[in-house]
Amino acid sequence: MTDHDTPPVTLSCDVAICGAGPAGMALAALLAKRGIPAHRIALIDAKTLAQASADPRSLALSWGSRQILEDIGAWPVAGTAINEIHVSRRGQFGRSMITSTEQGVPALGYVTRYGDIVKALGAVVDAAGIATQRPARVDALDELDNEVVLTITDLATGAARSLHAGVVVQAEGGLFNEQQDRAQRRDYGQTAIIAQVRSSRATAHRAYERFTDEGPLALLPQGEPQLGAHLSAQVGAHSGARLGEYSLVWCVRPARAEQLLALDDQAFLAQLGEAFGDRVGRFTYASPRLGFPLGLNADARTTARTVAIGNAAQTLHPVAGQGLNLGLRDVTVLARLLAQGATPQMLAQFTAARQQDRSTTVRLTDTMARVFANNSPAQALLGLSLAAIDVVGPARSVLAELMMYGRR
Repeated sequence: MTDHDTPPVTLSCDVAICGAGPAGMALAALLAKRGIPAHRIALIDAKTLAQASADPRSLALSWGSRQILEDIGAWPVAGTAINEIHVSRRGQFGRSMITSTEQGVPALGYVTRYGDIVKALGAVVDAAGIATQRPARVDALDELDNEVVLTITDLATGAARSLHAGVVVQAEGGLFNEQQDRAQRRDYGQTAIIAQVRSSRATAHRAYERFTDEGPLALLPQGEPQLGAHLSAQVGAHSGARLGEYSLVWCVRPARAEQLLALDDQAFLAQLGEAFGDRVGRFTYASPRLGFPLGLNADARTTARTVAIGNAAQTLHPVAGQGLNLGLRDVTVLARLLAQGATPQMLAQFTAARQQDRSTTVRLTDTMARVFANNSPAQALLGLSLAAIDVVGPARSVLAELMMYGRR
């Protein structure tokens, strides 16, 4: 009998999660904590844990996301606290400063690496006894009245298996330009240039969001990691970070991105300094750069027995750093409901419960990505708006609440 003639192994579970990134693993861990037996949870991903843990991308975690990770048991994670966010518009008067002190929280958020979040969540998933099927690919999904049947291929052995699940959660998003079109789709005509940079002067734990004619430019601090005094030495040794190190997300038009990516380090740093200004002194170092196309691709709909969360449900512009944070808020609601039953009724309740937060966050990031990325005379209003926000405490608090917790 050949491998192709071998009948597939048949398994069953209550919840099958396709995608073992931060959102998928956080959901699996929370489901186990909420009472679903570990053997009734299936977690499937095409990458091994080692491959996912090696991902160097930087992510911004909000204060609310830290609370979610603490509830899961996946905190602390190596990273740098953000205590201040400085928002400005290039070439316009006015800026706004949001601080953790004014908001009454230890930090507005944290800058950490994708791989470090995956490692922390992977440890919780393993401790809960949840078996992750990886590297594995879902080749087919057949939704029936009373279950969903998934056909899965083990990428290491080529063996096929059949998995019967009460509900399926899509948690694998991918890049904007590689996704199928969803109900809301917009190509922003922007490319995000990602790199690690250093500057000659910096204010500890301050992040910057600067709007330019082509798109936002963000600097996220990665120096002086602080997640508690007992971890400072360990985390500092792990990250090798120092004051003046930043994770850069620079959004520009695709043609400009090609030019910037082709420059040598010194020429690139000069262009960055011209775009950002001298608030952090002179830029002195840049790592190898990567570019990613940006767009909105979202659809909140579910079928009777399938639902999408995180980047699989809503791929957003990186402005304000809301992607992973919105996904983790999806996770908390979905875990609470599925713990009551892996049923179509619970998926319908999830969609209704998440509608307001999702739509508000989509509108916020979409507006910021489009309206502020041009050089029209109306941009003077942005500078005035930032100045107004800076002198009106309640306005700053509303913006900070949305960034930390979403629409509640």
